[in-house]
Amino acid sequence: MSQNDSHGTDRRTFLQAGALAAVSAASLTSSGSAQDQAEPVLTLPKRKLGKSGVEISLLDIGTGRGRGVDRLLRYAYSRGIRAFDTSATYQSEPDFKTWFDQEPAVRKEVFLVTKDTPRAAGELQGMLEKRCEALGTDYVDLFFIHSYGDNGLDPALALLRDPALKVAAEAAKKSGKLKLFGISTHHRDRAEILKVAAEVGFIDAIMVQYSPWLDKDSELNKALDACHEKGIGLISMKQVAGRLRSGENIQKILEEVKDRVPVLAERNLTPFQGLLTAIWSDERISSACVAMQNTDQIKENSDAAKRFEPLKTADIGRLRDAVLDERSTLCADCDGRCSNAAGTTAALGDLTRFLTYHEHHGDRAEARRLFAQLPAEARNWSGADLAAAEAACPNRLKFSQLLAEVEKLLA
Repeated sequence: MSQNDSHGTDRRTFLQAGALAAVSAASLTSSGSAQDQAEPVLTLPKRKLGKSGVEISLLDIGTGRGRGVDRLLRYAYSRGIRAFDTSATYQSEPDFKTWFDQEPAVRKEVFLVTKDTPRAAGELQGMLEKRCEALGTDYVDLFFIHSYGDNGLDPALALLRDPALKVAAEAAKKSGKLKLFGISTHHRDRAEILKVAAEVGFIDAIMVQYSPWLDKDSELNKALDACHEKGIGLISMKQVAGRLRSGENIQKILEEVKDRVPVLAERNLTPFQGLLTAIWSDERISSACVAMQNTDQIKENSDAAKRFEPLKTADIGRLRDAVLDERSTLCADCDGRCSNAAGTTAALGDLTRFLTYHEHHGDRAEARRLFAQLPAEARNWSGADLAAAEAACPNRLKFSQLLAEVEKLLA
């Protein structure tokens, strides 16, 4: 989170004015009837994606994994969402193809993001063509190299620095198959990846695991600043997971969080809406990509975007403390310090992230697959000092509890 208070008021005023203007315009209808005003055709507030000049909606729907999301795509569109995220592995591409076949005009109205895993520059064009074919479109608005760094940090940095990748990205744009090119990463060393991306000068956008309460002196926060200054568009993902959406005594938990953060009650925001509002309060972030599994979640999240007004730094701090006290399962700030403090080679951050996929995203098979792919030493947390790991974790994960769940559900 940018903490430059000397400019905070001016930025907040600008963002608030822009958001309210967009919402007011979206609320107008041609007939002005009571029915139209009750259910207007929404267009959510948008922001420019870096120096590209392209504007995308504050909310980006992540389609998750599996078929049958066609109805959710259409409902998200009706709620004003214009940014849609998929990938080669999500299995949702046929639903996009069906939608575009039935409503061709929609394609030009949405910002379509897809992802694949080229490991060399020469693989980019072929993968891009396959994604376009699967999606039933002539082009994609943004192509990310998926899970950047997961095949090793050194190869990832080398590929970014390879002049052939820049040439391949430019060729893909000239072919008409691609408008923007970037990377998507939740790697523990993503701060280093982002810094190199800012240096090479041809990355248009990055989707990054992020939380709205980053320490201003952290390496990741500095890397985000570097990318923002170079005009790289930033999309937030994997913001936080815990019991804000599911779990036992959910209503009691939500009420406790709202009691501790008065601004939520004042604005009639749920804790999860408050989290999104905190993310959008960081002017470096163009959009938040959120996996939405039902119409209630789409309605809740789009309502937060429609009513967006920046939060003050103090309110974000209160929200942080309240949310983290409710047992998060994912540390969006993870940089491996937990494993280092615990004296283990186990990838504690990855293990809890996979548990999040299983418990909160519903991607159970994928969570087990990713767990099984980890090297044995990355799965073995026996002998780790979990108390030290918990003390080091910036998001206060309770590893002693979570890792027991990992063993039960994923092993």
